[in-house]
Amino acid sequence: MRLRALLGTGSLGLRLLTGEDELDRTVRGVMTTDLRDPGRYLSGDELVLTGLAWFRSPEDSEPFVRILAAAGVAGLAAGEAELGLVPEDLVKACARHRMPLFAVTEDVAFATVTEHVLRQVSTERAGDLAAVVDRHRRMMSPGPAGGGPDVVLDLLGSDLDLRAWVLSVTGRAVAGGGTAAAGRGTLPPDVRSRLAGEHLAAVRGGRPGPYRAEAGGRAWSLFPVRGTGPGPAEDRHHLAEHGGPSLCEWFLAVEDDAGEWPTERLDLVQGVTQLIAVERERRDAGRTVRRRLAMEVLELLHAGARPAEIAARLRVAAPVLLPGLGSAPHWQVVVARLEETAGRPADEHGTAGARADAAEAALGARCRALLEEILLDPRTTGAGPEPETADRVAVTHHGGEAVALVPLPSVAGAGAGAGAGAGAGAGAGAGAGAGAGEGLTDTGSGPGAASPGTPPPDPGLSAETLLAAVRDPLERGLAHGGRLTLGVSATVHSAEGLHGAVEEARHARRVAAAREGRVCAAGHEELASHVLLLPFVPDDVRRAFTARLLAPLHEYDRRHRAELLPTLSAFLAADGSWTRCAARLHLHVNTLRYRIGRIEQLTGRDLSRLEDKLDFYLALRLS
Repeated sequence: MRLRALLGTGSLGLRLLTGEDELDRTVRGVMTTDLRDPGRYLSGDELVLTGLAWFRSPEDSEPFVRILAAAGVAGLAAGEAELGLVPEDLVKACARHRMPLFAVTEDVAFATVTEHVLRQVSTERAGDLAAVVDRHRRMMSPGPAGGGPDVVLDLLGSDLDLRAWVLSVTGRAVAGGGTAAAGRGTLPPDVRSRLAGEHLAAVRGGRPGPYRAEAGGRAWSLFPVRGTGPGPAEDRHHLAEHGGPSLCEWFLAVEDDAGEWPTERLDLVQGVTQLIAVERERRDAGRTVRRRLAMEVLELLHAGARPAEIAARLRVAAPVLLPGLGSAPHWQVVVARLEETAGRPADEHGTAGARADAAEAALGARCRALLEEILLDPRTTGAGPEPETADRVAVTHHGGEAVALVPLPSVAGAGAGAGAGAGAGAGAGAGAGAGAGEGLTDTGSGPGAASPGTPPPDPGLSAETLLAAVRDPLERGLAHGGRLTLGVSATVHSAEGLHGAVEEARHARRVAAAREGRVCAAGHEELASHVLLLPFVPDDVRRAFTARLLAPLHEYDRRHRAELLPTLSAFLAADGSWTRCAARLHLHVNTLRYRIGRIEQLTGRDLSRLEDKLDFYLALRLS
């Protein structure tokens, strides 16, 4: 209890003599004494009651009060029954030592004060214990209504006045943006992405945590959340055995500079990360069954099982794999591959093959966890699904690749036409389009239904949206020799189309792998154009073809500081329209005609001919 509360209790008959500024001190006990030196019996935070029997002269007050102050006593209450009024020199000594002093009238027994204080302290302690128990219950309770990181963040805010969020490596707000965190506000996506990138760069660089970062004009401290229990334990085993930091862990972002903190506060926040790790592992454990079911479906696909067998397996798995969706959903497949440039050499006993297999398994597990984290980020769909919908994604790994089965709500009007469209896309990528369209019936009719042979807009993931959501933080995290490539299939509208979707996503990933950059993605739509062919042109053919067409223009631009290559690119992008191209380049049409004429003169080509336009277009894409 607080000293201030004593003055509000009229039955105690206390009168404050000095120490008005110290009334917020906490009282944790009571001691009655008339010893001249009670120091050995004091432990701090007591209210000391004295009848002043130790007082013999004014010189006695100063040493008595000094002893109380050194022991950390909360306050002193002197009875008036012995001497009448409290001596003035005791009042002055208490004022010098900032010791609150109360006078106890002679008609109030010390036992009454003692009983009241002890009763209040006991009640408050019981309340504190109940609060601790309630907090523990809330933290340990499963489900969105209780438990989870938000409860721990609330404790950081209320007890330490620290604004904190739990973020994933993609910048997804795991905790800190919901109703429990209303007092903390929200973090803009660019700040979250910046913090995620700083965290990943520090982890990959081997720096010890916490990591200091600057984002949104503020200083931040980033604490890794590393688990040690069940769940993806096989991933941690592979990491420990074969090296490489985790790219899928959460982290705690605290809006403060931990470099200025005392050791006690650092230890406390590190303990908070351990509580958050427990929640992370609980969620991971909940996905274990879905991963196993996804692996079973993929093994059937790899084994060439009949579509009816795959559909039957999905129907059996539906209650676990797709809780709450009701009817059979549409599907998309995402394939990812994580590459590392660093590797361990074989040992002297020649176990290179075993090490390579184990390292590939470790990389696949790490890629699986990273892809799962990417697909849990609502921004990757563009539509921002509810968390429980995103959590239905089942991800597994096969060899060095990670494969995700993404269920999507059925779209009205997506019938046979849609299935044919998806099947065609799969066939373009894998030669498996026939299976994608089998067994589908036309469910669309009436206004707004898809006409036969015309697929509706794909309602699911797009490579462009997925890449825009996660590229910035992941590129920073992969800056030390890593690379991530992703391929996204078209939507298929039955289990029969899954085989084609898997192959289509794999082909799209190979297209992405042929591009420059540490994080690249390609979608199914790119498999039906020349883009599919370009990555597989041999390097020597690529160099010869582009040099023959573009080298004269490079040389001319270098020597004359001209803009022939940008002009050529803009001209082709404008489909050969003189007026549109001139407007985009802010040139007069006559200037544009002069530049195009110079290009034709240097290369011997005619840009009015379709064949020459196509050659230039391909050369620019290959360069």
